[in-house]
Amino acid sequence: GPALLFVKTSQGREEGRRFYACSACRDRKDCNFFQWEDEKVSETRLAAREEYNRNHQPSFTHRQNVDRYKNFVLLPLSKRRFCQECQQLLLPAEWENHSGHQFLCNITTVQLKSPSQLLYPLENKKTNAQYLFADRSCKFLLNLLIDLGFRRVLSVGTPRLHEMIQSKASEKEEFSVRSLLLDIDFRYSQFYTEDEFCHYNMFNHHFFGGEAAHETCRKFLHEENGERVIMVTDPPFGGLVEALASSFKKLMSMWRDTEKEGHDNKEMPMFWIFPYFFESRILDFFPSFSMMDYQVDYDNHALYKHGKTGRRQSPVRIFTNLTPSMIVLPEEEGYRFCTICQRYVSSGNQHCEICNSCTSKDGRRWKHCVLCKKCVKPSWFHCSSCNCCTLEKHSCEKTDVGCFVCGKAGHKRSACPSLSHT
Repeated sequence: GPALLFVKTSQGREEGRRFYACSACRDRKDCNFFQWEDEKVSETRLAAREEYNRNHQPSFTHRQNVDRYKNFVLLPLSKRRFCQECQQLLLPAEWENHSGHQFLCNITTVQLKSPSQLLYPLENKKTNAQYLFADRSCKFLLNLLIDLGFRRVLSVGTPRLHEMIQSKASEKEEFSVRSLLLDIDFRYSQFYTEDEFCHYNMFNHHFFGGEAAHETCRKFLHEENGERVIMVTDPPFGGLVEALASSFKKLMSMWRDTEKEGHDNKEMPMFWIFPYFFESRILDFFPSFSMMDYQVDYDNHALYKHGKTGRRQSPVRIFTNLTPSMIVLPEEEGYRFCTICQRYVSSGNQHCEICNSCTSKDGRRWKHCVLCKKCVKPSWFHCSSCNCCTLEKHSCEKTDVGCFVCGKAGHKRSACPSLSHT
């Protein structure tokens, strides 16, 4: 899809040179697209790009994958094969072309309903970072959504939540929750119809299926006059918050365009699942959001696991524009309700009377620093040289280096007034 416009800055210079680069891949090894904004591109180079793009299209279209799936499920169990190397469901006529590859045989209906466990997770941190919710977190999220009365879930980059909803809907007639998955991983088109999955890039709000896919999403959001729908998103943690926020606002705008009166000034309900240390960045773009204490954990991430102690706990949280008191967290996991803050907090998050808030972000009990006038991590101490709280073992040599963009002291590059925030 469309590239993003970046700026290459030099310290002390307010004006940087702008360039276009891939919106999804942050490593040139994965996508080498690069073009200066003021660069004139030759016809030869444009033709080469078109040729490259044509050669890197998927083997089948979404419609072809849907037809293939229908034929696949009609096969007897002994003839159902999945190529692990190509990550593809195989029909018997295709076996010979994959003869040197490793297969999974006897693919069951249960496996077909759980594609996130059949497919290899794409774990390249600079491209996909496809970490999947653990069963505990997935069940908690789904039960919470049901308790809050939502009946439609726009699942943006949350394939495991989507498949849990799809699976329950096929098992129980009375299960009334539906989901639409928007994801950049086209492999899911092998398992879901065009009404269940849209190939989508959340960094530039690009629907690869064109206007038809865009309309599928719009119709999904507009059902019941836009009522009882929520967006749940779990982006790659290395992704640019500004680019993500821009796309999410466009999805919200798509929802806001319903005929329902009163939506003009409202935000679509949303759960943005992201590490707690991005809190200030998210609030920059969505001031109405607040962070919940619930620790989201993942099956295939070594560190982001629930139940570890101290700094080894998962740092991933739920940011939402729903009223915090509505988000009921499980008491059996140690969460409790703070009547002053009117929200559920973790067991170690003690209310500070000076800050008048439950201040911990990482699950440990934080301490109040009178000099900093705020609560800080328990391992931090106030340094008189730095005039702030920091780790006990740190280098407090003052440096003259200021902002990387303009060279002035007092702010970081991300907050530089010289940068355009359009």
